[in-house]
Amino acid sequence: MAYTNSPLVDYVKISPNSTNPRNQPISVITIHHMAGNLSVESCGNIFATTDRQASSNYGIGSDGRVGMYVEEANRSWCSSNRENDHKAVTIEVANDDISSGNWHVSDAALSKLIDLCVDICQRNGKKKLLWLEDKDKTLAYNPKPDEMVLTVHRWFANKSCPGDWLYSRL
Repeated sequence: MAYTNSPLVDYVKISPNSTNPRNQPISVITIHHMAGNLSVESCGNIFATTDRQASSNYGIGSDGRVGMYVEEANRSWCSSNRENDHKAVTIEVANDDISSGNWHVSDAALSKLIDLCVDICQRNGKKKLLWLEDKDKTLAYNPKPDEMVLTVHRWFANKSCPGDWLYSRL
């Protein structure tokens, strides 16, 4: 399959932390939060070093701008799960309020996250994006050729990511 990248991208800084190419077709979108109010440039700088051994395909700032750090043809190192990352387009979203513990995201970031998910599905020939709300159900589910599923980081690591605020809106 020939992969393309989102035309919604405003900023590009390719991370060395990736596996090139991915070994599975894209059938998953995995949502993360940045655990801070980072710009797409700041997030890109974090992923640009090999010290973190982490990356994502995309990041969204609180201003709604989109950064690309790993091309969709390649696997990001994002979910703490190699198998998921080989199938997933991973998206980090900035948090505009971390004081409450719910990891709130701005309206602009949420709106752009929806736009980016729609774009990813359309470019990959998917007509449905499914949120099954349960890790075991989702991981056992075999998406049809026109479907994609959502996963979250907390299903693969002992983290609250993407935070309760965003999780409740998936």
